[in-house]
Amino acid sequence: MTQRFTDKVAIVTGAGRGIGETYARRLAAEGAAVVVADIDADGAAKVAASIAEDGGTALGLRVDVSDPESAAAMAAATVEQLGGIDLLVNNAAIYGGMQIDLLLTVDWEYYKRFMAVNMDGALVCIRACWEHMAARGGGAVVNQSSTAAWLYAGFYGLAKTGINGLTQQLAHELGGSKIRINAIAPGPTDTEATRDTVPESIVRDLVKGLALKRQGTPDDMANMLLFLLSDEASWITGQIFNVDGGQVVRG
Repeated sequence: MTQRFTDKVAIVTGAGRGIGETYARRLAAEGAAVVVADIDADGAAKVAASIAEDGGTALGLRVDVSDPESAAAMAAATVEQLGGIDLLVNNAAIYGGMQIDLLLTVDWEYYKRFMAVNMDGALVCIRACWEHMAARGGGAVVNQSSTAAWLYAGFYGLAKTGINGLTQQLAHELGGSKIRINAIAPGPTDTEATRDTVPESIVRDLVKGLALKRQGTPDDMANMLLFLLSDEASWITGQIFNVDGGQVVRG
């Protein structure tokens, strides 16, 4: 196995389960010291311990990505315990079990909390980490978007549209510090959160509309993540990459 991330320190938010857990495990397998960050402290600790048992280096930390103080504490603990920050993956989101409602009728307090995590959370974490990354000579950020940004998906789609815009705007603000930023937009992906949130009948209909007739897997997303974080993508920034089995075709 290649070791593209030896001597690199990576933070993955929302890594206590699902796609984020796969991201953390795959980064550790390629040599990175990984911070498994999640609002579920027990889940983060369990994943970090499992990575360590497999021979990797991992630190479990609790973080509420909507809270600047919590994100700053995560960054400070990473620097103190692992020596710096090179890579940031903004994966944390309210998704599994989320309310399904219209923009016109969703409860306002729920909407504000949802957007604070699913859209603003990426910016909060970047603001907490970017100076530490710059101090190491630069690095790379990957945000988790979704094909929902180009489809009707209510406030979830709106949050992911915001992630895409954030990615494109910050590419210019971070470029001078040699920090690249890109986003992955997964299509229908087989995770526990999807199974809990999207009715099976809807998933079946979504898969029928794909060019490649299967759901994606967390490893499909991780393959793109590792490329975008690696030096192989050293001249790629401000881009959103669909990993979606051909669900969305953009001009």
